[in-house]
Amino acid sequence: MAERAPALVVSGFLGSGKTTLVRHLLADAQARGLRVAVVSNEFGELGIDEALLGDGDEAWVELAGGCVCCKLSEELSETLQMLWERIHPDRVVIETSGVAMPFETQLTLWREPVSAWVDDDAAVVVCSAEQLAEGRDLDGTFEYQVSSADLLLLNKCDLVSEGALAAAEAALAELSPGTPILRSVHGQVPPELLFPLDPAQLRARRRADPPAVAPHVHERFSATELAFEPGLSEDEITARLQATGAVRIKGFVLTDAGPRLVQGVGRRLELGPPPASVPPALMGRVVVIRREPGHDPHPH
Repeated sequence: MAERAPALVVSGFLGSGKTTLVRHLLADAQARGLRVAVVSNEFGELGIDEALLGDGDEAWVELAGGCVCCKLSEELSETLQMLWERIHPDRVVIETSGVAMPFETQLTLWREPVSAWVDDDAAVVVCSAEQLAEGRDLDGTFEYQVSSADLLLLNKCDLVSEGALAAAEAALAELSPGTPILRSVHGQVPPELLFPLDPAQLRARRRADPPAVAPHVHERFSATELAFEPGLSEDEITARLQATGAVRIKGFVLTDAGPRLVQGVGRRLELGPPPASVPPALMGRVVVIRREPGHDPHPH
């Protein structure tokens, strides 16, 4: 029975590869026989990430309808405490939405009752090398997430040139000086780098005297669900989704060639094989996330 457990906050902008990283961490934990508690804060309410992550031996909870860094912070604390009392996990993974702020999410781990059993915590921010190379959506939310990271994971490195990777690393280093940067493809990174030992108890001391945090303002994003009737061609679905101008697209459709997982990030839109088991209620439903002009006037 674990006495304390390390916690990892997985953050990053929409479509950077957070769920892929969490799937990798879960597979590693299963291979090692470790109990993992996963809390996912999906922006939108379809439960798509739950279908992608699967239903193994882990305890998995989805919090929808807000951000765990502010609106759902109390619910996050209650959920983590429930998971601890129910399964005593060896590790905890919190996957924030693509618009959440990782540092404010970490603050929940430093408060009672959760602080009594969280051993170590860290925020890894997943960054898309392709997004950086395209210069897309690099202000506002992206900047704040990167500057709050304990570790930066430069993901999707197979999609850009070596020169673009070097430029991306330089841009990240400018936004978050001194923060370690790891390169990855499909979120493949040694888990021991994300769950490091802390012999000097540096993070324990940080939790004991957490800094004051000024209220922050979220950029305004909207999540819309689109319905797709079965039997459409991939070209028809692609054209309809590209016309939305979305920054992130995720869902499942039944095309004339069979079921497909839809994943869209910026200008990239892919229809690929779905997981082995997709709940029938999710088929034909796609969440489209758009950036809206202006900002939320209410600080969180």
